[in-house]
Amino acid sequence: MKFYLDVWCLNRPFDDQTQIRVHLEAEAVIAIIGQVENEAWQWISSDAVAYEISKTPNEERQERLWSMESSATTRMELTDSILSKASKFKQLGFTTYDALHLVFAIEANVDTFLSTDDKLLRRARRYSEEIPISVANPLSWLQKVTL
Repeated sequence: MKFYLDVWCLNRPFDDQTQIRVHLEAEAVIAIIGQVENEAWQWISSDAVAYEISKTPNEERQERLWSMESSATTRMELTDSILSKASKFKQLGFTTYDALHLVFAIEANVDTFLSTDDKLLRRARRYSEEIPISVANPLSWLQKVTL
């Protein structure tokens, strides 16, 4: 199993856990990363993830994010080709970073791109014909692959 996590997913374990949805998604992200640490699954990260982490204003959270990201199997480098391909997704209304994350995930040929960003997930469903990989919420995805 090979997947890509965006920074929304990485932040989830550090968000307000009093909300049931947030807590369950956080547990799913932690379980997914556990599978990587057990070498059962592969996590593809990217320069876009690294850049977003570097812009996290809270130093303690940023350190925790770096610690999590260090478990990634691979970190892909940003290239001119990836930038060029991301423009296609930006034209569909994806933000710059969401477009980059999608292209990194596609280029890595992951099974699934995971995000807790509802706006991204809705847009990905709307344009599923243009996106050759699965895009899913980590909780719903984990339930499907482990049942």
